[in-house]
Amino acid sequence: MASDFQRGKVAGVFAAMDEDSRGFLIERDFASLAQRWTTLRGLEPGTDQYERLREIMLGWWASLRTAAGGRDRVTLDDVMALVDQLPTMVDAVTGTADAMFEAIDENSDGELSPAEYRQLITAWTGQDANVDEIFPLLDLNSDGHISLDEFRRLWTQFWAGDDPAAPGTWVFGRYRVG
Repeated sequence: MASDFQRGKVAGVFAAMDEDSRGFLIERDFASLAQRWTTLRGLEPGTDQYERLREIMLGWWASLRTAAGGRDRVTLDDVMALVDQLPTMVDAVTGTADAMFEAIDENSDGELSPAEYRQLITAWTGQDANVDEIFPLLDLNSDGHISLDEFRRLWTQFWAGDDPAAPGTWVFGRYRVG
């Protein structure tokens, strides 16, 4: 069973995605996330990048919906039931990390820059994000970028971890935990 800490950090992400604060997620929330992100990037419908970004975001919806028994509404409790299983699903966690990395890595150079990370947080929360304080915590080797291996580690720390001191706690930006 997820700890209060785990529930708190996941609830922050859930709340950011719950566009209308209705207490559950629907497909439209993921479509809105995709729309915010494609708009931030200036991508046009029909382009390969536009379609791939939508595919990744709507893939999240499909996975969560399946985990919730196929219902058209996914609650925080549904998400937490999935989070409880993630420590035994390393390949699934890595797969979602890889897909998210692809989505974030706008220029496909294999590294996430502070600007690309800022775009992730802005798209996810719908608000402009200042990441100057957080990005250095996520840049595990202090080289000015986040590699795929670093991102996989951070992503796993967020979704499957229970350590408030882990840098991955802040992969979705700074928020109040607890």
